[in-house]
Parts: sequence; C-alpha cells; structure tokens
Amino acid sequence: MAQVADVIVVGAGNAALCAAIAARETGASVLVLEKADEGERGGNTFFTGGGYRFPYNGLDDIRRLIPDLSDEEVDRIDVGSYPAPKFKEDLVRVTEGRADEAMVDHLIENAYPTVQWMNQVAGQRWVLMYGRQAYEVDGKLRFWGGMIVEGVGGGEGISESLFAQLPKHDIDVRYGTKGTGLLTDNTGRVTGVRVKDREGYHDLEAGAVVLAAGGFEANTEMRTRYLGAGWEVAKVRGTRHNTGDMIKAALDIGAQSYGHWSGAHAVAWDMMAPPTGNRRIGDLYQKHSYPLGLIVNVHGERFVDEGADLRNYTYAKYGREILKQPHAVAYQLFDQQTVHRLRDEYRIKEATKAEADSIPELASNLGIDVGGLVRTIEAYNAACQDGHYDPSKLDGLGTVGIEPPKSNWALPFNKPPYVGYAVTCGITFTFGGLRIDAKSAQVLDTEDEPIPGLYAAGELVGGLFWHNYPGGTGLMAGSVFGRAAGASAGKATTGA
Repeated sequence: MAQVADVIVVGAGNAALCAAIAARETGASVLVLEKADEGERGGNTFFTGGGYRFPYNGLDDIRRLIPDLSDEEVDRIDVGSYPAPKFKEDLVRVTEGRADEAMVDHLIENAYPTVQWMNQVAGQRWVLMYGRQAYEVDGKLRFWGGMIVEGVGGGEGISESLFAQLPKHDIDVRYGTKGTGLLTDNTGRVTGVRVKDREGYHDLEAGAVVLAAGGFEANTEMRTRYLGAGWEVAKVRGTRHNTGDMIKAALDIGAQSYGHWSGAHAVAWDMMAPPTGNRRIGDLYQKHSYPLGLIVNVHGERFVDEGADLRNYTYAKYGREILKQPHAVAYQLFDQQTVHRLRDEYRIKEATKAEADSIPELASNLGIDVGGLVRTIEAYNAACQDGHYDPSKLDGLGTVGIEPPKSNWALPFNKPPYVGYAVTCGITFTFGGLRIDAKSAQVLDTEDEPIPGLYAAGELVGGLFWHNYPGGTGLMAGSVFGRAAGASAGKATTGA
C-alpha cells in the first residue's frame, strides 16, 4: 500500500495544525485527519478564550507581537513584565512541584519564539486581553497574571486562522475521519493510522504520525474510571469528540502512560449549559470573576478561598471543588462594589442569574438555604478588615477569623442590589496522557525508548499539568509541542 502522505496528523486543533504547518516547513507532505465533520472542526481550541502565556520582558516584547498598538493605547496601559523565571515559578508552584522539568524548560524557552512563529508562518494575529486581564487602577489599565495576549477572535479566531493557512501550505484535511488504531511493522515502527469514516474502516500509511486528538474528557466511562466518582455529571466545556481514542491506540502498541491521570482542568461553568460545548456560545458559559465576590453552596456555606491567588492560578482547579458540593452546584455572589468589573461572560442572556435587594431575597431567588446564607454573610462581613483594595494584584486585603478565609480582595458584602449566578463543574481537558521526549515530542514506550514514527502534542500528552494549571499555558504548550512534533516528524521522513 502506498503512503498517503509523509506525515499524518490526527486531530485538528491548535496543537495539530501547528504540527501540520511545522511538518510542511520541512518539505514533508502532510495529511490532517479530523474526526468531526467540517462544521464541528477545531477541537477544544474553538471553545477556548484564546489566551497564550509566554515570558516577556516588557512593553517592547509585546509591541513586537502587536505592532499596531498606538502611542495613545500605550500611554493608557501597564503591561509590566513576566520573565521566564517567574513563568517557571508559577508553573511549578501550581502543579505542586510535579510538572516534568524537561517539558517545563522546553515550553518556557520556546513560548515567545513560537507565538512569533505563529504570526509569521501561521498568520496568527494577537491583541491585548483588555476585557479579561486588566483592571483600571489609578487611571491606567493594569494587566495582571502573566497571561495578557490572546489570538484575534479568541479560540474560534485562532482555529479559523490556522485552517486558513492549510491551503497555502498545500495541506489536505479529511473530515469525518476517526483514528481508531495505529499501524506498525515488525520492528515496532509506526507506519500509519487505522481510520473509520462513513464508508467503513481503512488503513492509511505514512512515514510518521503525529497524535494531537485531545484528551478523554468527553468519554464518560474513561472520565469516571480515571477521575473518580461524580465526574460522570460534569459538563464538557468543549468538543464532544475528545474521547481518548488515540491515547488508547498508542497505549495498545506500548506507549507509556504519563502524568496526572486522575486530574483535569475543570472550571465554574453555567449550571444550565448543555452537556457539551455550544459553538455559538463558545467559552461564555464560564464564570471566572469569582475573586471579586463570594462562592457558596446550596446550604449557603463558603467552601473555597475565593482570593487565594489571582484567578489565572485557581480557576482550573475550583471546578473540582464545585463538583464535590451537594448537587454539584455552587453560586457566585456579587454586590455593587464589584459587579461593574465582571467579565463579559456574565452579561450573556443565557446566564443562570438572579438579583435581589436583600440577602434573604437573593438566597430565595437562587434556591440557597436562606438562614445559611444570612449566617455566612454576617460572619464574612465581620471578618473583613480595613485596607487598600486593588484587584490587579494580591492586595493582602483578607479576612480574619473565618474558615475558609478570603485572603485577598475581601470587601464587605453590603452594597445592594445583589447579583448571583448558579454554576456547576465544566471539564476542559484531562491531564493524563502519553509520555513524550520534551525536545522532539516523540512518544516514548514503557522502557523510556522512543517509538519510531510516532509523535504527540496537545492535551493527549501527560506530565506537564498536575492538580492545576496557569491560565493560557494549555494553548501555549499545544503550539510549542505541536511545532516540535511536526518538525521532528517531517525531518524524520524527509531527512531535512
């Protein structure tokens, strides 16, 4: 059987398409296999907010990426800096020291060059994240949290920008084509992919294969088996097609499982959102302004420290905490001191929302135990202290004498009308997956040896994220390791 391409890329999200373009740069012919039909293409990338985390030393680095920033805009903003050591510190800290060090180092070293490459080679344009990662403080928009740049058009824009490049690079896509297994020869080399389309099963041969087909978050059985009891009721933020097929296929030929298989990126997600992602709404079911308010369960009890850290470093783990609450539901509450700062996702008509002029009325409107919420708010208000409030940094304005505390941004909850939003757990992607060599992105077997002809990137790679993740690192890692996987696969097949 003749090869259909030098390199087959399985998947069509950010990591996969970066891999395809990088492989094509080596001169290799490339075929992309997309499980979804064309109308659902793009994997989880389509559903993301589009933010990328990378180190930068100041405004000059940002202006290189966004050259059309006007002098008037520059006068109004403070982007600060985010040096590489701080990126590493944040990534190691939130993953509790378990992130694979070689992967961390490769990611950080290649992050900024990769966003430049995405602009120059893949046509991606960048903008500052004014609406989500900046607060006005002392007359300036102060950016915070290390992630301040997003792709134009968010996740949908990134996806469409990458797809638009494929014809320019002479890269074909086969839609409605699901990878079901990997082909190998007698030496153990991967020689292609077994696929299923509308006509049935086929074998597609290639010189190398890049797997970038996502995790297993949309597979209820795998989610419950690996993440644990209760995860079958979590809502899937993104594509319904990430069911772990290629993870299983790689494990079946001896690939090494790696990383936090019982962990996942999970966030506060609107209680009435559909079971899987809605392409019209995108990521706007998320509710990420909770550091500005309070979170309670149906009994009116707080259960997390809303101000433990900047949102970027807590949102990906607090979904799990919501899942542990009665009925897997929680409520985010705000008063008029902060409601004007809420992110755009709180303003969509689909939000599960209630307003009231009193705490008992707010509780009743949301279905929260009235007495419980009144007691919680009274205790919280009594624990608040005087101090300077600054939402753009860890301001130290914390409570005293209550558990859990609110460690920062603890304003008394006393300025009606009050607003509340009902949320549940939305799972974004799973943390467990395949082990790769950090530099080449080649998949390793159970003896730590590279599997010839097999590379991987994106959410089906394990080892980088444990327990939590810094916002914007998922897309960034997908691009960095996707680029590495594609370049390595292309060079292996062309000798470039």
